[in-house]
Amino acid sequence: MKVVILAGGLGTRISEYTKTIPKPMIEINKKPIICHIIEHYEKFGFEEFYIATGYKGNIIKEFFKNQKRKNIKIINTGKNTMTGGRLKRLEKYLKNETFLMTYGDGVSNIDLKKLIKHHKRKKKLVTLTAVRPPTRFGALKIKDGKVIYFKEKSKLKESLINGGFLVIEPRFLKYIKGDSTFLEKEPIEKICKQGQLAAFKHEGFWQCMDTKRDKEFLEKVYRKKRKFG
Repeated sequence: MKVVILAGGLGTRISEYTKTIPKPMIEINKKPIICHIIEHYEKFGFEEFYIATGYKGNIIKEFFKNQKRKNIKIINTGKNTMTGGRLKRLEKYLKNETFLMTYGDGVSNIDLKKLIKHHKRKKKLVTLTAVRPPTRFGALKIKDGKVIYFKEKSKLKESLINGGFLVIEPRFLKYIKGDSTFLEKEPIEKICKQGQLAAFKHEGFWQCMDTKRDKEFLEKVYRKKRKFG
């Protein structure tokens, strides 16, 4: 299966770094986060990658050109293109085959083989990975001015979010209108209503890198284990 990585966003919430480089090139332990993502897919035997770039995409292109990675194709999908539009622009490269997709700013220890097996069993257009995000500040419950529950930096047990790491059937691409389409809005919401969206629950490690604090946390995790998860 081909692997698509969306890597064209502005990364405004981590502008300390994205003023000069695109978000996927921010380093975790002296290696761009996008490389950690690619290595995880390679660990499961996936070898063909399509990186959809936009903002400062030339930096990503030059990086992989210097690495002489012929299995990684860099496709400029436009600076102002939304996530759905970026995916739509790759349609001709995907050749009507089931493919994998993720974002260029999130890492996980997800078992990709189990994800694909789940997708095949459910027989839906799209399977996304559902994860429980870590809270940033912990949780409190208060009753009559008294704290009745306190948990520092717990996980949000009551909610699941889309953690990326999707398996997608090519027929899904017809739900994307054009460059201005957000993947996570109209297309996903529509197939959800049609009963064509499956979820693979991942209870293991998952972390996106939205802020400088997230980057620092990922640095600590990697230094401790030399891997994520």
